[in-house]
Amino acid sequence: MAQQTIGNEKDTRAHRKRARLLLKQHREPVKSLNTRVDLVMKATSYLGMGDYGDMMIGDKAIEFYDDGDPSKFIQIPWTEVDSIVASVMFKGHWIPRWGVQTKKNGMYKFSTRHTKKMLREIRKHMDPNRMVRSLTFFQVMRRNLKALGQRIIALFHKNKQKD
Repeated sequence: MAQQTIGNEKDTRAHRKRARLLLKQHREPVKSLNTRVDLVMKATSYLGMGDYGDMMIGDKAIEFYDDGDPSKFIQIPWTEVDSIVASVMFKGHWIPRWGVQTKKNGMYKFSTRHTKKMLREIRKHMDPNRMVRSLTFFQVMRRNLKALGQRIIALFHKNKQKD
């Protein structure tokens, strides 16, 4: 069923745009878990598609707030953080992304402008032994090839026992 437009198409677009702006203005702002903020930095969240926003490190939580949509936010209390995993390349000269492994909800991946500065600030709030490097590409490939080899051997032994 085709939708009828009354008047000019540009007017309809303008009305939709105004309605979206009004809806954004009437949303409740998200209340921060932190009482003191130690560092705020531009960041990208890789939860689904990449969302741009601000990463906030405070005394009680790690928080991410989307620039475009205020309903998209991530708040992770320090008590819920299990470990921090960083993808380290070129012997520590470049850290493209890092992740927060939580106790219940899995991994949240982020990228920040100055990742080393962000990770140093995070280290002040948690045990440095729980900050680890992620596996490299070749380590992941070696692990998968070993697992594949073990499956093939197990299958071969299973078939041999049937004979």
